[in-house]
Amino acid sequence: MGRGRQKAKQTKVARQLKYYSPETDYRALEKELVHGPGPLLGTSAVDTDDDEGDDDEWEPAPGR
Repeated sequence: MGRGRQKAKQTKVARQLKYYSPETDYRALEKELVHGPGPLLGTSAVDTDDDEGDDDEWEPAPGR
């Protein structure tokens, strides 16, 4: 019975997300672009593929 109220709330939230545009902080953006990535972006964003040669260690089950 409560589906109408639930759907109305979801529609309201979706509309707020669609049309909400926060104020852009251009000074912070300029600092980030000039000084490079911060500590969060610089350390964990690089993906190293250390397990590239691990496929040679796999052996199929006997009898198959």
